[in-house]
Amino acid sequence: MVWFWANHFNVSARGGPWPYGLNGTYVFEAIRPHVTGRFRDLVKAVMRHPAMLDYLDNTRSIGPDSVIGLQQHRGLNENLARECLELHTMGLASGYTQHDVTSFAAMLTGRMMNINGDSPGFVFRADMHEPGDQTLMGHTFPASFAGSEAALEWIADHPATRRHIATQLVQHYVADAPPPGCVSRVEAALNNHDGDLTQAMLAVFALEESWQPLTKFRQPADYIISVQRALNLPFEPGHVLLSATEDLGQPFRNPLLPNGWPDTAPDWLAGEALLKRADWSMTQAIRPGAPAAQAVVDATLGDLCSASTRAAINAAPTAPEALATLFASPEFMRR
Repeated sequence: MVWFWANHFNVSARGGPWPYGLNGTYVFEAIRPHVTGRFRDLVKAVMRHPAMLDYLDNTRSIGPDSVIGLQQHRGLNENLARECLELHTMGLASGYTQHDVTSFAAMLTGRMMNINGDSPGFVFRADMHEPGDQTLMGHTFPASFAGSEAALEWIADHPATRRHIATQLVQHYVADAPPPGCVSRVEAALNNHDGDLTQAMLAVFALEESWQPLTKFRQPADYIISVQRALNLPFEPGHVLLSATEDLGQPFRNPLLPNGWPDTAPDWLAGEALLKRADWSMTQAIRPGAPAAQAVVDATLGDLCSASTRAAINAAPTAPEALATLFASPEFMRR
């Protein structure tokens, strides 16, 4: 759940030194404490964390009619407002307009990062906050930090938001093409329990479709972890696994875009990417103390291992090649 929500509210190292340096703190302060709580509290925590504020440029957004805006002739940066509406909450299908994005960006002004003093972190700068009421999709919110928090709560609890995040949860945990019935059940859990993410996950667990094996293709990080669990060997010190995330195309904490890592198989199924997995699996299969391939088959795939994969494993000339064949098999690359 932490992995899912940290990717949903992505903060990438590509954003510069502050998002890079604060990424771990961001996950522990804004994401992890809220993944079993209400979605509105998760949204509010994310939207006042310095890592997110800097990554999506809110630290460079100043109300044009604020005290500082008038003095320095500075204006809005709409990146955080736009991505919050499009990616994090309501989604494009909700019907918001460019006017709504601009109004929301004005509400978010003043949310800044304090890097000085004894208490660095989030700070609200009233002298940078755009004065006057703002309207978002027909709802008016007063100027102030409290007004922006009220707007975030309204957005987080909006029916379009609940539909949007229910769809993404089902896509991540169930299938690339989210079955509408599954989405409706998770959405109903959110609606019936005031946006409670624990109840949403319980609804996911209750879906029969959640337990269909070999439906979701493993992202590189998921694949790396699965190989390590299957090997069950002592941890290798150094940066071996961190380097593996880079080599296999999912560098740790470093997605290309604000929408995070993609969650569907076509984004990870390129031929070169599969060859890299096969090459990397061999580096793991030759580690001292690696178990026999058949033991790993029994402990991981069991009856899900196809006859063709078993034949390929049995035909491998050496024990490491047999194990690498298992790790590179179509079944092992899915969960």
